[in-house]
Amino acid sequence: MEGGSLREVMVKIGLERIDTQEGIMVEALLDSGATGLVMSSEFARKQGFKLKKLERLMYIRNVDGSLNKKGPIEYTVEVNIYYQEHRERTEINVIGGAEVDSNLGDAMVSPI
Repeated sequence: MEGGSLREVMVKIGLERIDTQEGIMVEALLDSGATGLVMSSEFARKQGFKLKKLERLMYIRNVDGSLNKKGPIEYTVEVNIYYQEHRERTEINVIGGAEVDSNLGDAMVSPI
């Protein structure tokens, strides 16, 4: 933190739907503080990602220990993530709400 404001590092990455092999370019916010990969349900549906239902709900806790207001994680999406010459196949947890388009590992993503 510098001068009371958060510093954000954004990188352009590609997200590819596994089922159709169609992709989009997005900007990812690195090191958002999340401990996993997350994407908003609105973003996932808007972009046509196939939702996979989890066997058990995953409850999210905020830094202060309270439960996240967006509710538990119920779905994941499987994607290929591209950055420069690197490609990685992974699952991203899907959370409710539209404020965060996606959060990859510690990366928040929005379409560009």
